[in-house]
Amino acid sequence: MAKREYLIKPLVGEIYPTIDRGESIYLWDKQGKKYIDGSSGAVAASIGHGVKEVIDEMVGQANKVAFVYRSQFTSDAAENLAKKISELTPGDLNWSFFVNSGTEATETAMKMAIQHFQERGIHTKTKIISRVMSYHGITIGALSMSGHPLRRKRFTSLLEDYPMVEAPYCKRCPYGLEKGRCELLCATSLERTIQKLGAENVAAFIAEPIVGAAGAALTPPKGYYEKIREICTKHDVLFIADEVMTGIGRTGEMFGIHHWNCVPDILVLGKGLAAGYTPIAAAVASDRVMQPIIEGSRLVMSGHTFSANPLSASVALAVLHYVEKHNLVQNSKKQGKKIMKTLKEWKKQFPFIFDVRGEGLLIGIELDETLFEKHSLTTHIIEIARNKGLLLYPAVSGPNGRLENSFLLSPPLVITAQQVDELLIVLKEVFHELSQEVKGVI
Repeated sequence: MAKREYLIKPLVGEIYPTIDRGESIYLWDKQGKKYIDGSSGAVAASIGHGVKEVIDEMVGQANKVAFVYRSQFTSDAAENLAKKISELTPGDLNWSFFVNSGTEATETAMKMAIQHFQERGIHTKTKIISRVMSYHGITIGALSMSGHPLRRKRFTSLLEDYPMVEAPYCKRCPYGLEKGRCELLCATSLERTIQKLGAENVAAFIAEPIVGAAGAALTPPKGYYEKIREICTKHDVLFIADEVMTGIGRTGEMFGIHHWNCVPDILVLGKGLAAGYTPIAAAVASDRVMQPIIEGSRLVMSGHTFSANPLSASVALAVLHYVEKHNLVQNSKKQGKKIMKTLKEWKKQFPFIFDVRGEGLLIGIELDETLFEKHSLTTHIIEIARNKGLLLYPAVSGPNGRLENSFLLSPPLVITAQQVDELLIVLKEVFHELSQEVKGVI
């Protein structure tokens, strides 16, 4: 008789390995099998597993106080984390609102944007524009801003019908144009959408600097975000940069938006902020966004029980110090270039590799799904890799992000050159196995 279960897993009834311990870029299950964490979990465990400095800080803060309610007290941990983030972020992004997850942070950013205009006496600016092929979280508000068809479809009747502009998908340009000859139509289409809706009705445009799960590291061309910034400023629309996945060194810059000459009005952090050691995320607003609120109600209408709790804040601050101390942003860029160079060389050996893209250690690999019989090629690849001891992260691609043919390679930022070689050996074995399944002869 099967043992009764009590935990709702991603697939109920599926048998998952039980993890026993982790160290650096490796995990071991209870059977002793070793895994290379090639995805940093959900692109979160960015400084690797078992970092003593962070664990010591966690224990030290817990011995002082683990929780206080933000409407009753503040704490040195939360104050110091907010100050540190203001030092790292570009421009005048100086005000941090701490929550527990990236989803909560993007929804808080949405609320802050709308409230910014309310406090200015403008009550019509309530619409949020987002992109086709985007993902901003799983709650109803955040999912309404997301253009991820597979995650939206069960709840369409509950979601806001936020207008969406096309994603910057140069390999499969939604306009059928060639890269470099398109005059950044994917960016200028934002202005037409604003004009269609009426600028007086639009509060913000939200975008991931580099699209993660909804596009397998779709990376906009040069000049894209500069044009977005220009359009948003022209029409008094706030630009929200969703850096939940791209922030804190993941792309070889401290923030993904640093690859362009652009400063957002609100920047959202999550995953890498505490690197998987505790749940925490942040919506970081500029002085300009906060000014009418400070001069008005002085209350940002958002919040959660565990917002800004000192335990999570102290852990996140320890993570940021660790990232700086060990030059992990630079290492992300260096090791990412090495992986990218190898993968592009492999395209000759494995013609089913349709595209390789991304920055730093956020690398997307899109396969040519027409060469395989599998309906969900992504699930198949991830299973093959896991059996070989390599963890990958699922993504979608293709027209409007409806094809399960992609995955993300996003190991911890601490990965060494030798560990990169180890990872690539296993990934190549995965591709060799896939090549046996290709329809016909390539």
